[in-house]
Amino acid sequence: MAKKTFFQGAVVLAAAGVIIKALGAVFRIPLGNMISDLGMGYYQTAYTIYVMFLVLSNSGLPVAISRMVSERIAVGDHGSAHRVFRMSFGILFIIGFASFYICFFQTELLLGFFSNMGASAFAVKAIAPALLIVPLMAAFRGYFQGMQNMRPTANSQVSEQFFRVATGLALAYLLLPKGEEFAAAGAAFGATSGSIFGLITVAAIYFMYRRGQKARGDRAPGGRPSDARGTGAGGTGSAGATGADAAGGSAAHGGSGADARAARRRGRKEPAGEIMLRIFAIAVPITIGAAIMPIMNTIDLKIISTRLDYLGWQGNEVLKAYGQLAGFANPLINLPQILTQAVAMSLVPAVAAAFKSGDTQFLRHNISLGLRTAIIIGLPCAFGMMAIPGNILLLLYPAEPQAALSAAPFLFILAFGIIFLSTVQTLTGVLQGIGKQMIPVANLSVGVIVKVAVSLSLIAIPSVNIKGVAVGTVCAYIVAAALNLLAVKRYTGTDFDIRLTFVKPIVAAATMCLTVILAQKACAALIGGSGFAGNAASTLFAVCAGAAVYIAMIFVSGAITEEELALLPKGAKLAKLSAKFRRPKKG
Repeated sequence: MAKKTFFQGAVVLAAAGVIIKALGAVFRIPLGNMISDLGMGYYQTAYTIYVMFLVLSNSGLPVAISRMVSERIAVGDHGSAHRVFRMSFGILFIIGFASFYICFFQTELLLGFFSNMGASAFAVKAIAPALLIVPLMAAFRGYFQGMQNMRPTANSQVSEQFFRVATGLALAYLLLPKGEEFAAAGAAFGATSGSIFGLITVAAIYFMYRRGQKARGDRAPGGRPSDARGTGAGGTGSAGATGADAAGGSAAHGGSGADARAARRRGRKEPAGEIMLRIFAIAVPITIGAAIMPIMNTIDLKIISTRLDYLGWQGNEVLKAYGQLAGFANPLINLPQILTQAVAMSLVPAVAAAFKSGDTQFLRHNISLGLRTAIIIGLPCAFGMMAIPGNILLLLYPAEPQAALSAAPFLFILAFGIIFLSTVQTLTGVLQGIGKQMIPVANLSVGVIVKVAVSLSLIAIPSVNIKGVAVGTVCAYIVAAALNLLAVKRYTGTDFDIRLTFVKPIVAAATMCLTVILAQKACAALIGGSGFAGNAASTLFAVCAGAAVYIAMIFVSGAITEEELALLPKGAKLAKLSAKFRRPKKG
């Protein structure tokens, strides 16, 4: 039943994630065309600061809430479960208010850390109220996730994103005549608007749920009366949580769950101090891990602003370059993560179960298959973007052709990093599944150190300039991926089939890359690809041709075995089709 509940919750959150990413594309692409690379520089500066503060409240603490609520409900202590929620709500309010105060009332001081970024103050102030509201949403979401009810989280996420997109685009359009800095502030206020509606959605669900509990006599499942402040049925953790949760799920009743049970047997409330300590014990390591990527982006902003200022770049030039890197190229790199993150999230419970049961063979099979799946997904995305980066950006940002072409080198470099980012995410899931959740944090931290060294060295070269930051990011992923791979081999003894895992997918992706380049050039020559319509047609044709060739090559090369194909929906038919493509085996 627990497995069924987990997968149901995972499907709900995955579906919401796809919708949110689609809405995000609806937001960013028109926004980039509307406010130009300069406006995107203002917006992205504010958004980078926003994410840096948000990670403090929106990563570890919701996971801690979900886990502790689940633990207490599992032992029948419904009152303590709700006390965890109420105390966490207070903690998150304090963190949110402090973040809001710094961003709204100390904007100039905050932006003073970054050279030439002062014009982004309007956008930072516009997005600051969201830092107060989103943490409160996170408390409600963590509470429901603790009961393995993912629908409130999914509903509030979709509501938040919808109003963020609608409000942000509308305000950016209305404020554009006043200047790019005001249009960027309007776009940034979309996050505030979205958070308000997201909070209203999840809070309404909460109050309806509580009212329903009281109407039913506030009884827990199985007929046991719950505490007057109690909640309903429980579960074991958050479907969207980190691997620390997944790996620790089997021991859920050992930690704070055992404390809660012991306290209930002694007829006393669990001390508030113990609850607080447990919350922070769970939340702090997860928050540290989640903070690394936003810190990396903030480091990018600092390096770009200071080093380019040293090279004599003017404020608007710096903002435009940052807008091209972070506003135009980076969002495309994040798109493949929808799929690779799903692989990593699905891998955690499978690895954890095999590891706990001591089934070494099944553990290693899952690890090998998981990494190979991530490689098969990541390679075509990387090679495809590297093949025609300028054409892709011109397709998405036709109103800003010069900025799109200027961003093409950034996309080419960052696209190469998709391969290693996919590997990092998947192997992080493996390490979390076997209870080694701090190892990927340490490995990514080493990667960040390498990134800073590479970025600082390369950005000072005038001919390289801001492209050095993109190279540094790729280096960080390479280092983290290599260290994660070594750690997985050390702790699980998994031997990866180099030919099956790497060689065959790379050959397929390289063939696809050549196809994309030739198909785009041939189509452009045939219909004329200089205008928007010609570029759009030739680019879409090339992408479709490349995808068809890649899929065919995967079948022909045997990068996916027939046994693995048989596990998929309609897998028996796919396995037969694959067998027809492949060469007969020699006797």
